[in-house]
Amino acid sequence: MSLSASIAPHLPFLRRFARALTGSQASGDAYAVATLEAIAANPDVAGMQDRPREVMFKTFLKVWGSVPVNQSTAQDAADGEGGPGQMVAADRTLERLTPWARAVFLLRSVEGFSLSGIAEMMDCDEAQIESLVSRAGNEIASQLSTQVLIIEDEPIIAMDLEALVMELGHEVIDTARTHKEAVAAIQKHKPGLVLADIHLADGSSGLEAVNEILASVNVPVIFVTAYPERLLTGDRPEPTFLITKPFRSETVKAIISQALFFDRRAALVASTEAMG
Repeated sequence: MSLSASIAPHLPFLRRFARALTGSQASGDAYAVATLEAIAANPDVAGMQDRPREVMFKTFLKVWGSVPVNQSTAQDAADGEGGPGQMVAADRTLERLTPWARAVFLLRSVEGFSLSGIAEMMDCDEAQIESLVSRAGNEIASQLSTQVLIIEDEPIIAMDLEALVMELGHEVIDTARTHKEAVAAIQKHKPGLVLADIHLADGSSGLEAVNEILASVNVPVIFVTAYPERLLTGDRPEPTFLITKPFRSETVKAIISQALFFDRRAALVASTEAMG
């Protein structure tokens, strides 16, 4: 099998991971491209033919980890730029979560790698990985709560999402089944997060509903779909955060955590810049 044929089935999921980790479509895709370039420069890397997915993610982690900013906590960066006094206590707690802890948590909760598999990819022992997963879980539990709008036409899935959102300490302010209901809900409420299905009850698109929503309000959005690879083709504007159906509770928690992490970090940066 050719190198490109080995990589192709796993590339959409590498891009999903990269975007969730960096909180940005552009940054995530840039790291994914750098990963592909690294693999192309060394096509005979051990394990590529037998375990292409593991090798791709291991190569990604090496590329991503080679950037100095990813070696320290976001709190360190904030302290260097303006001092911890500019951040409220709850935000300091959130910012103390290291990039590596978030990376490990996503590898485990979203991509489904085993602890031993992650340890092999990161060249460390399993106990260290377990510690990072535990730390990330504790940090997620300490996140500030927010109000959530769910756009989902399947009642059972909507109920499952609502239960998970509430378990994390957030409040579900409304559940919309159609494009029209979603837009009306945004006009009535001002949620801090949106969970949106792709295909809605009236045959409309969750993507179109979200695009209309984002034209009037700035809010982080997580898309829920059974076919993530169809949204990560590179042919059109694509979502940053994706949850795959059928979803696991750990995956939902991890992606919600990432979306809120980057939304609040952006708000902190904007606040700091406004203060001069």
